[in-house]
Amino acid sequence: MPRAEQTNTPDNGPSAIGKFAMSIDVEDYFQVWAFSDIVTRDSWDGYKLRVGETTRRCLDLFERNDVRATFFTLGWVAERDKSLIREIVDRGHELASHGYDHTKVNQQSREEFAADIKKTKAMLEDIGGIAVRGYRAAGFSIDASTPWAHEVLIEAGYEYSSSSHPIAHDHYGDAQASQLPFFPVEGHHFIEAPVATTDLFGKRISTAGGGWYRAFPRLITDKLIQRAANRLDGPVIFYFHPWEIDPEQPRLKRASLKSKIRHYINLGAMESKLDKTLTAYPWRRIDQCLALETA
Repeated sequence: MPRAEQTNTPDNGPSAIGKFAMSIDVEDYFQVWAFSDIVTRDSWDGYKLRVGETTRRCLDLFERNDVRATFFTLGWVAERDKSLIREIVDRGHELASHGYDHTKVNQQSREEFAADIKKTKAMLEDIGGIAVRGYRAAGFSIDASTPWAHEVLIEAGYEYSSSSHPIAHDHYGDAQASQLPFFPVEGHHFIEAPVATTDLFGKRISTAGGGWYRAFPRLITDKLIQRAANRLDGPVIFYFHPWEIDPEQPRLKRASLKSKIRHYINLGAMESKLDKTLTAYPWRRIDQCLALETA
């Protein structure tokens, strides 16, 4: 994968307006990678859906704070709650693709990936009634092992991806990858926009949300978000999941201790903490921050 400079916007990189971009990965609690070893995809319909209710709570939270965000949505969820998709659009947010069923890109062939992203894009556009331009890979799984992924996204009509989390992690990431938005395919204005990171004591760390955000006190997380804003020329892209504001979700007892800690830590405090972070910065949709024309 082509790399951009780490400290300044590359000369051939995309322009950006808006410093803070909010995003949400619309998936249910049993669809996360932490539980993929104990919850198979063919068992998903046996679980009671909570994602509609929790995503609508997120919509209300954004409304209270005058925030517009990007909703990377699973096609599997969209099929089962079409009114949720229409509500996301009607309330002024960007509808984007998270693939159909949360399969990582690096676990698919080029042909399987192409079929997945085309199917999901067409489904979301049919339900939402608007063009879908953005994509986020399950588990931030576009990396050096998938050199064809961005080309396939371009062929399918996407305009950007936010599928890179440029840190060292046991499930994903590349600590040497670009921290800034860049054009991964020569001759195309398709953008890869990594989620937020910053450097601290010589080590690159995430400031993008998820378990990291829930694990640390707000005094620390907000300082690191501001540090990323000061150091990155591109937008600070934050993300979270609807299940992270759902402390009443069923507990999956068969999960490993490590997975339980990652998934359940500080769920009860997440919504109030997020409410304060939403107030602290002028959050916008990713397509707006990347200066893409919006409908």
